[in-house]
Amino acid sequence: MTNSPSSGKSPETRAFDADAVSKAIGSEAGKSLPPVHLWNPDYSGEIDIRITRDGTWFHEGGEIRREGLVRLFSSILKREGDSYFLVTPVEKWGITVEDAPFVATDMVVTGEGREQRLTFTTHVGDSVTAGPDHPLRLGCTFETPCPYVEVRAGLEALIDRKTFYRLIDQGVAEEHEGKSWFGVWSDGQFFPLIPADDLC
Repeated sequence: MTNSPSSGKSPETRAFDADAVSKAIGSEAGKSLPPVHLWNPDYSGEIDIRITRDGTWFHEGGEIRREGLVRLFSSILKREGDSYFLVTPVEKWGITVEDAPFVATDMVVTGEGREQRLTFTTHVGDSVTAGPDHPLRLGCTFETPCPYVEVRAGLEALIDRKTFYRLIDQGVAEEHEGKSWFGVWSDGQFFPLIPADDLC
């Protein structure tokens, strides 16, 4: 379902106009994240944009190759329940996300033990330290793990395979809620990943 265009351009073209979006989100676009959490426009319809599991963006079947454009649009992503939208102060377009909208492609470890901090970088340049505001979780199964870190406001990054192996290298066994778990510490919080019994 797509709203009828209010100009000569189709709704998809208007929504995917980088210059228009830049103006809509203000002159600070690209310098800091826009206040998406404050924007609640009416639903504008669906747009043919898809983010694949490896973080590649497609528009109408064609890959979006302009890195700056991908970063711009990733900055105005919003999640509501299991649905994802591109929003401006005046528009809200539904898009398709196959898994998570971001991919964590690197991790920096600082400190040791319970003082350890794990900082992840995504393929669109976000940097977040796992902790109370950016939880880690392990989905799928132990045989085919799907590790995630929350980037912002419910938007998660799928941690890529090489980074996940490095994450596991930081793992320790801890008692958590009366059960033994294998997990990691970051920013003062323990994140249980796998029941210790499952490692045997």
